[in-house]
Amino acid sequence: MSSTTNNNTKSTKIDQHAPLSSLLPPPQIYSVVSRWLEDDIPSHFDVGGHVVGNTMQTAQLWMKSPGVLAGLPFFEKVFDVCGGCTVNWEDVAQEGSKLDASSSNKVLLATVTGPVSHLLRGERTALNTLSRCSGVATLSHQCKQIAVARNWNGLIAGTRKTTPGFRLVEKYGLLVGGCATHRLDLSQMVMLKDNHIWSAGSITNAVKKAATVSGFTQKIEVECQSLEEAMEAAEAGAHIVMLDNFEPEKLKLDAAVLKKKYPHIIVEASGGITMESMTDYFDENVDVISQGKLTQGYDCVDFSLKIVH
Repeated sequence: MSSTTNNNTKSTKIDQHAPLSSLLPPPQIYSVVSRWLEDDIPSHFDVGGHVVGNTMQTAQLWMKSPGVLAGLPFFEKVFDVCGGCTVNWEDVAQEGSKLDASSSNKVLLATVTGPVSHLLRGERTALNTLSRCSGVATLSHQCKQIAVARNWNGLIAGTRKTTPGFRLVEKYGLLVGGCATHRLDLSQMVMLKDNHIWSAGSITNAVKKAATVSGFTQKIEVECQSLEEAMEAAEAGAHIVMLDNFEPEKLKLDAAVLKKKYPHIIVEASGGITMESMTDYFDENVDVISQGKLTQGYDCVDFSLKIVH
């Protein structure tokens, strides 16, 4: 097999204070990965598995496009669930590393050893996961670097626009890339959007009703379309105010007014913001900029898993 070795690969490690893999409870990962494999594994016979048999073989994991490497715990768990497989990572394969790979400069990341039918059953699920998690991490890292270069100290966050069944991976990729997850699910934080407000009759009614059951441990966020709505939300007891679909200059003016009267309020800017446009929203009175595209519009990173022969 002709390829370059990873001895000369340019690798940049993203600074992280602790391994993020410790966030992932093993039983939860096992359950999630098992569902992925059940979706992909044949319901009756695996004819391809019969063709190759169960002899022990080794496969090599290659990275073939540049990006931030993310999702190693999920990759490992796929082959753990498949049974009888072990993953041995190369030194260059560090979670959060930015690797300069390409189709002509492939980077060897790992070798996976196990019964060949098991390797091939896990192959596509493992690659899909690694490719997408790395894609989210790469785009998140790019956005974070823009914020750092402009000396903006707020948070860039994803949204709940995640792929059904794949939320854990995409949220994890955000963290590896240096961005915030936003709320993980409907239970983690209360977000009152336009439909909630219309159904409740007013922002005040919606916030007050949410506060009666959310207790002191949950924050309440309100999606607002105007400064008047933002002021009402803050007055009603919201902890976070989202200024949604504001033009940048209007957002900055209204955020300043809101912060002056309610300095404790977290101000979030959202609505159609992309990596290309987000610098227009950087402001000392804006605490969070959220982007749905971080988990809905990312490019996948290219990997392959090849049996050694």
